[in-house]
Amino acid sequence: MLAQAEQFLHRNIHPTQIVAGYSKALQEAMLVCNSLAKPIDVKDKKALSQIVSACVGTKFSSRWGPFMVDLAVESVLKVVREVGPEGGGEGGVGNYKECDVKRYVRVEKIPGGELGESKVIDGVMFNKDVTHSKMRRKIERPRILLLDCPLEYKKGESQTNVEVKEEEDWNTLLRMEEEFIEKMCAEIVAFRPDIVITEKGVSDLAQHYLLKAGVTAFRRVRKSDNNRIARAVGATIVSRPDEIQEGDIGTGCGLFEVRKIGDEYFVFLEACDQPKACTVLLRGASKDVLNEIERNLQDALQVVRNLVFESKLLPGGGATEMAVGQALARAASKIEGVQQFPFKAVGEALEVIPRTLAQNCGTNVLRIMTQLRAKHTQGPSTWGIDGEKGVLVQMEDLGVWEPYAVKVQTIKTAVEAACMLLRIDDVVSGMKKKK
Repeated sequence: MLAQAEQFLHRNIHPTQIVAGYSKALQEAMLVCNSLAKPIDVKDKKALSQIVSACVGTKFSSRWGPFMVDLAVESVLKVVREVGPEGGGEGGVGNYKECDVKRYVRVEKIPGGELGESKVIDGVMFNKDVTHSKMRRKIERPRILLLDCPLEYKKGESQTNVEVKEEEDWNTLLRMEEEFIEKMCAEIVAFRPDIVITEKGVSDLAQHYLLKAGVTAFRRVRKSDNNRIARAVGATIVSRPDEIQEGDIGTGCGLFEVRKIGDEYFVFLEACDQPKACTVLLRGASKDVLNEIERNLQDALQVVRNLVFESKLLPGGGATEMAVGQALARAASKIEGVQQFPFKAVGEALEVIPRTLAQNCGTNVLRIMTQLRAKHTQGPSTWGIDGEKGVLVQMEDLGVWEPYAVKVQTIKTAVEAACMLLRIDDVVSGMKKKK
């Protein structure tokens, strides 16, 4: 965009005029993108998979092709939530989709095993074992209570000195500590939970009382894991044992089980009724392989997330850019005055994408570009460049699509950044030395 602007500055066209031309071109480009966009049904897994495979196609994980794509699609669709009109700002604007992939899709990497053993769990898993060896390790339809307070005796807030003269006083002190913990456990047991999960510690005495009541306890679970469990089983995290209510207990989990994978124990909360959080379990030969696969999976997750928010697609392979460029060239004649030159230049600047694609496939760039331009002169179409064969193809047939949100954002950012820089005096003339 900036390189295109240089010629106008030499002709003494004022930067404000150039910026105005660029802005008009941007609005026109958005209209063209809208007309080119193809709506997609997010519930149609086959169509989603096609787009995600275009994104993962060139990466390390493409060897496992459809498998990785399905993992991504399945996990994102699990965490999508329609937030009703209440939170929709003024006047309660329609349904807003919440899709927090970062917080609610946890990727758990465990070295060893085949990549084919990776799966999306209907619920969550975390790396913990029960606090006491006699506690139950498998419960069907458990009642789950989540806490973020310690189940142990509270130390004095400030430094406390206690002077003990009689032996009984010492016993009284110890008994008070025990009674405190007993009372706390009694409050918890009153609600008959099967599993208690806390972010802080659980003392030995508390374990004893919980074990007697047949409750399985887990301690020092991460805050993020706790939030995920709350979403998956429908529980509320409670801060004080004396404030527990029946509604805080999570009952949405079908099966709780502690399993050993490799050398470590993992807790699985599976078969949840409506898991709005999930864990993707990745298995692979080594840590490096796992890290690489996780990075690829994150890319795929973001693509699906973008599609959930804005369910429209644009053709890839330079087709969108060429279509916008040609549309701008046609519309330029309607613009009055000097602004039509910068208006047209935006279209020329966008042609850098198909041109670079053509260079990368090693074909005759001029010939391909001329052919592509000719295809788009009649009107916007999905003709683009096949990056493997270096020939022109319809992107619909090749199946290379890109999320509408990403494409539009790219064009907006490019134009707006260029406009911002153009407003600074002499910034373009200092860009490169004159030949």
